[in-house]
Amino acid sequence: MIDIGKKIRALRLGNNLTQEELANRLELTKGYISQLENNLTSPSIQTLFALLEVLGVETHEFFSKPEGEDAKIVFTKEDFYEKENPDLGSTISWIVPNALKYEMEPIIIEIMPGGQSTIDDSHPGEEFGYVLEGQVTLVLNKTRHIVKKGETFYYMANKEHYLQNLGNSVARILWISTPPMF
Repeated sequence: MIDIGKKIRALRLGNNLTQEELANRLELTKGYISQLENNLTSPSIQTLFALLEVLGVETHEFFSKPEGEDAKIVFTKEDFYEKENPDLGSTISWIVPNALKYEMEPIIIEIMPGGQSTIDDSHPGEEFGYVLEGQVTLVLNKTRHIVKKGETFYYMANKEHYLQNLGNSVARILWISTPPMF
C-alpha cells in the first residue's frame, strides 16, 4: 500500500517547499496540505494531478515503488537458473533472476574443454567478463584474444562474439552484458 501523504511530504521537502508555499501554488490551504501529508484526507484526482505537476513528478512515477523497495538484493544458489547446452559443451547460470528488468545481466558460464558459448551476433551494448577458472579464447569478429584466469575482457557488442575453451580444463567466467542479452 502506498503512503500517499508520506510521498507528498517527501516530494514537497525535496523541492524545498513549505506547506504554505505548496498550498499557495495550488490555491489550497496550508491546513489541507497538512491533512494530506498526515493521511487525514485524500485528494481528488484533479487535486492529485495538480499536486504532482507542481512537484514535478509524473503520475506513474508517483505510484511506482521506489528503487529497492521490496526488491531482492542478495541472491543465493537456490535463486540461480541453470541451462546446460551439451552440444556446445557449456552451462550458463543466470545468477540474478529476472535480470531482463535491470540494466545488466550477469551470468556464470562454464565451458568444458573443446566447448564454446553460443555465437552472438552483433547487438547494441557492452560486455564484460572475468575468468574465474581456466582459460578461454574470446572470438570478436574473427579476431582471437586469449584470456587467462584472473584476467578480464571488455568490448562493445557490435561485432559477432563468443568464447571458446581450447584448453584441457574447465573454464568458468563471470560474464556481464548490458543491456541484458543472454
